[in-house]
Amino acid sequence: MMRRRIALVALVTLWAAATLGPRAAPGATGDLDELLGLMAARRHGEVDFIEQHFLAVLKRPVESSGIMIYDAPKRLEKRTQSPRPETLLLDGDELTMERGGRTHVLDLKAYPAILPLVESMRATLAGDSSALERVFTVEYAGSLSHWMLTLAPHDPRVASKISQVRIEGVRDNLIKVEILETDGDRSLMTLRDHPIP
Repeated sequence: MMRRRIALVALVTLWAAATLGPRAAPGATGDLDELLGLMAARRHGEVDFIEQHFLAVLKRPVESSGIMIYDAPKRLEKRTQSPRPETLLLDGDELTMERGGRTHVLDLKAYPAILPLVESMRATLAGDSSALERVFTVEYAGSLSHWMLTLAPHDPRVASKISQVRIEGVRDNLIKVEILETDGDRSLMTLRDHPIP
């Protein structure tokens, strides 16, 4: 059960940090169409992240930081560097988790609650907004210069764990990803461009 929850939250985090593509609210279609084009054109990206997990059982958030890497069309990697090294790699239908010298590989086909997120992610990165709308109820606010998405999952199995995903950005750059869980816990990921060496 815990492994499923970790896999679900990890996938939502990876997906949200790398994708975008809902239908716009009336009057915002031009900006959103342009944004979709920019996101679909991105073949590679690297961002630094700071992630905070706010858990009801703790007084302070658990914080981690590192790098996220996207390579179109099917590879997303989250390399946590602090407080301890950990890697999450979504490649095709496999999620690989490495931590403390141990590796766990999950075949996502064995997790039907997660598979719709993966399929919507792939379609979204290809610019297919209708695939995202099949998985989430989507609210879009703002303009290309500063926008906010609020996503609520349709699938009851996913919705039993994740109530909402909020994504904030400027043009094709994501700034924040917040995941609200049904038990009151939440995570907030803040993203910024990774410096070029």
